[in-house]
Amino acid sequence: MVGPDILQRLALALAVGLLIGVERGWQQRAGPAGSRVAGIRTFGIVGLLGGIAALVSGSLATAAFGLAFLGFAAVLVGAHVVAASRTGDLSATTAMAGLLTFLLGATAVQGEMAVAAAGAVITTLLLSIKPVLHHWLERLEYRELSAALRLLLISVVALPVLPDRGFGPWQALNPYEIWWMVVLIAGISFCGYVAVRLAGPRRGLLLTGLLGGIASSTAVAVNFARLSRTNPGAEALLAAGIVAASATMFLRVLLVLAILQPALLVLLGWPVAVAAVVSYAGVAWLARHGGGAEPAPQVQIENPFEFWMALRFGVLLAAIMVLAHALPQWLGRPGLALLATISGLADVDAITLSMARLVGTDVTAGAAAAAIGIAAAVNTAVKAGLAAVIGRPALGLRVVLVLAAAVVAAAVTWAATGGIAGAPDLDAPAPAIEEP
Repeated sequence: MVGPDILQRLALALAVGLLIGVERGWQQRAGPAGSRVAGIRTFGIVGLLGGIAALVSGSLATAAFGLAFLGFAAVLVGAHVVAASRTGDLSATTAMAGLLTFLLGATAVQGEMAVAAAGAVITTLLLSIKPVLHHWLERLEYRELSAALRLLLISVVALPVLPDRGFGPWQALNPYEIWWMVVLIAGISFCGYVAVRLAGPRRGLLLTGLLGGIASSTAVAVNFARLSRTNPGAEALLAAGIVAASATMFLRVLLVLAILQPALLVLLGWPVAVAAVVSYAGVAWLARHGGGAEPAPQVQIENPFEFWMALRFGVLLAAIMVLAHALPQWLGRPGLALLATISGLADVDAITLSMARLVGTDVTAGAAAAAIGIAAAVNTAVKAGLAAVIGRPALGLRVVLVLAAAVVAAAVTWAATGGIAGAPDLDAPAPAIEEP
């Protein structure tokens, strides 16, 4: 006797087929009746057929189910060949979707209902965004594809074979951890780089600033400041783009800490979040009072996953991790503050990663939070200075005022939330560590 549980599974198998069939039928709705290989009814039957095959054979691993699947595949491939010879359309997407629908229906009947339902939704989503995916592919160049493949190569292939132990002075250099952090930052930056490429200049200054800040807020500041020289009247909009990129940098810091060292969010979460909010409020104000015609931004951001760029970042990260041990030993109390200041002149990611890695070892949470805060403030000041020096005075003044307000608001929030109580850790004597 068939129980209600089996009926529910068969109903899900049917629903899986109908969902995918709706998308396939909609895509081919313009064709005459009978010209489609499979539509909503056919896909519904295919999902139910897969469920019945699994029910009859008892298991997806049995020979009976394998024969049923092969038989269905032969019929589907034959229908596809006939249709392709008649229409000249060689796309096998519908045929592949039919095979997957059969297997998802079988999966539902086998009891993995959540897997079957999720698979159906994801399949339908992938089928429906064909125009978007093709548009993206048309915009991407070979160097972006090559960079993505290299990212996968060093993360999936190279990373697991690196030794996961300390080397060098103070055992500060762990190849696995250093390269993992390189991959993390390069991956985040690469997503921003691709987003800028896909968005294109017609999406506007603000969106380009936001996305460019994921890849390199400094690059956005330099390029937008240059644009102000040749686009008089657009200073406010260009300033908004620079501030938006800088605000995104604050969010990058929070993201890295959330992934690597959530404990630091207790000290840095509110100050950095307030800096981001004040910056975004400044963006809104600048955009409202922008005026003038919006120029098409040509943001020249280097591919963040070029091999030598990743290697340079790895060397910088390793140097900072060694200096984070050495400077407090050599210089005493000001050592870590000096390191944070020097690091912030060029980059915030390296010091953020290093401090997150060292919390709980030779650096206290308060010292690490203060170092990251100093680096972020210095880096923000650098971007404001670049805007003031490279861009028109009207642009520089706007950027300086908004970013200064963001840094001041972050400092006030740091004090109000007890951050000052943790800051003396920065001046605490470093523990005595014998060099191996």
